[in-house]
Amino acid sequence: MEEKIRLGISECLLGRPVRYDGGHKWDRYLTDTLGQYVEYVPVCPEVECGLGTPREAMRLAGNPQSPRLVTIRSGVDLTERMLAWAEKRVAELEKEYLCGFIFKSDSPSSGMERVKVYNDKGMAEKKGVGLFARAFMDHFPLIPVEEEGRLHDPKLREGFVESIFALKRWREVRGRKMSGGNLVDFHSEHKLLILSHSPRHQTVMGKLVAQAKTIQPHELYERYEQLLLESLKLRTTPKKHINVLQHIMGYFKKRLSKDEKQEILEIMENYRRGYLPLIVPVTLLNHYVRKYEEPYLRRQVYLNPHPIALQLRNHV
Repeated sequence: MEEKIRLGISECLLGRPVRYDGGHKWDRYLTDTLGQYVEYVPVCPEVECGLGTPREAMRLAGNPQSPRLVTIRSGVDLTERMLAWAEKRVAELEKEYLCGFIFKSDSPSSGMERVKVYNDKGMAEKKGVGLFARAFMDHFPLIPVEEEGRLHDPKLREGFVESIFALKRWREVRGRKMSGGNLVDFHSEHKLLILSHSPRHQTVMGKLVAQAKTIQPHELYERYEQLLLESLKLRTTPKKHINVLQHIMGYFKKRLSKDEKQEILEIMENYRRGYLPLIVPVTLLNHYVRKYEEPYLRRQVYLNPHPIALQLRNHV
């Protein structure tokens, strides 16, 4: 990739002192590790809508489906102010070419899910969504989003990073001529990656690509992007991965010895049982791809979907 992936992020996660108490929530994985591959577009809803730092703490109150944003001590209602700013800000973010957003968990403005919403008796339910986070997700319903807390889960982390890299590659294709040939090349390279998320989407997308010459380029690309992002939102599972790994193994079945086949099958089974991480069978199959110079598999993004230095498949 010629340019870094552009990601929106809650500004406090970068170590900047913008929280209500003048502090931050610096996440070193996001800045020091993932930050090597991405360019962040920081957003702090409270500061950007005109509130100072430090400031009175606030929380969500009322109906979890349409909560109010109120200050805790003085009870000032900031809902309309925040919503007006959020509507304007998400429109501005269209120009940033974002491939994803990382929100601050539990924040009344930026929490993606399970934010506390207080009723009139002061009791809280974890059913809310931060006002800015909701506005962003409504405006960009298919762009990958996560919270920094959820990214501590290896599976969620791997899925999110895989998605933002895939979207960046797609954006690069869209930046070139919208041709059936470019679409066919992209789909061919991502076929197994899509299969690992959703066999159904892979089938539908394959049929769409086959009809490329009969559909206007803009409509074709819009429909394909919708399906691509829908598929990436669906989580991979060991069962789906095993299906893909067996598909890859099928390309070598006439070249492998009986012992080699048995070794691959045993490693797949140990992965399925949770005894080995995904990187083990993938590394072994990558060895045979290189050994036999299988051209179709050499192009498969599934085998190398993100930089190995991130070690994402070492833990899933």
